[in-house]
Parts: sequence; structure tokens; C-alpha cells
Amino acid sequence: MRVVAGSHRGRRILAPEGRVLRPTADRVREAVFNTLVHGGPGADGKDAVTGARVLDAFAGTGAMGLEAVSRGAAHATLMEQDRTALDFCRANTRALGEAARVTVLGGDCTRPVRAAESCTLVFLDPPYRSGLAAPALTALAEAGWIAPGAVCVVELQAKEAFDPPDAAAPLDERRYGAARIVYLRWDGPDSPQQ
Repeated sequence: MRVVAGSHRGRRILAPEGRVLRPTADRVREAVFNTLVHGGPGADGKDAVTGARVLDAFAGTGAMGLEAVSRGAAHATLMEQDRTALDFCRANTRALGEAARVTVLGGDCTRPVRAAESCTLVFLDPPYRSGLAAPALTALAEAGWIAPGAVCVVELQAKEAFDPPDAAAPLDERRYGAARIVYLRWDGPDSPQQ
């Protein structure tokens, strides 16, 4: 697995062997970022990545957040509760020399700590068929992680049921083999104040 584009293009992203984690495939990651940069889901139809504050929830190896930073995001937080995955997030962040622009945060995405600053681009990749995507989006928004107008990208199993929260307006949906990518705009009220 490698960073697809940007300042770290071609750099390797470490992942554990076996099926402990299910990282987003390189081709799916490339398609997602092509949509985010050229497909118009950002504010006023603009690039949703450059300058973004990113949350990579259920981060696994951190591939989505690290790809965003490689492509010009201002900052990424990689949120994960699995200890093995956290170790890989930290190792990948160090290997790319991005400790200044990437925060690795241990925690449950359905019961997150309060955000220091809200994010304009959110990736959610819960375990397939876990039913955690909608509750995690709601919990993250309530904890101040999701900025009003943020683009949220949810990866699900292709035939998995998903009923997004009322505050999430559907933008697009695409399928890539076993994966389904749902693009949403968070139209909820302003993030809660600390």
C-alpha cells in the first residue's frame, strides 16, 4: 500500500499482515480523492482537500488522513481505538515525517473526546456491517469534530444498510468492488462550544 499522490507520492504505508485491519485499497483511495479534488463536493464546488482540517475516524493505518496531508490538507487527526492500528498510525506518521501536521488519537469514535477544533473533511471507515457509521457521525458532531458544511466520506460494505443522520445531506454514492463510498455534507447546527 502506498500514498497515491501529492508530496509523499509513492511512499509506502505500513499495514499489519493478515486481516487484522482492512485498509482502503489504493485504487479506491485514488478514486475518492479524485472526487474530493475534482468532483465538486467542497464548499462552492471547490477542492475539499487543500487546506482542510481532516478527521480520519476508524483510521486503521491512517492511510486516508495521510493521503489528505500529502495532497495539501492543513492537518489530520487519526482516531482509532485498536492498539495495533494506533501503532501503525504512529509508525506511518513518523515514516512520512508528518508529526507536525498529524495527530494520532486513541479513542472510540462513538464516544469521542471533545474536539479542540472542528474538521472540514471527515473520513469514516468503520468495520463492515458493524452499524457504527451513523452513530459515530452523530457522536463526532456532538463532540465538535464535524464543522458545519463539512464533507463526510463514509466507506461501507457494498450492500450494507446505512441511514445517515438527518444533519447529513447526501451528495453522491459510488461502488468499487466490495466497497461503497457515500459522500455527505454535514448540514447540522454549529459545532457545540467548549
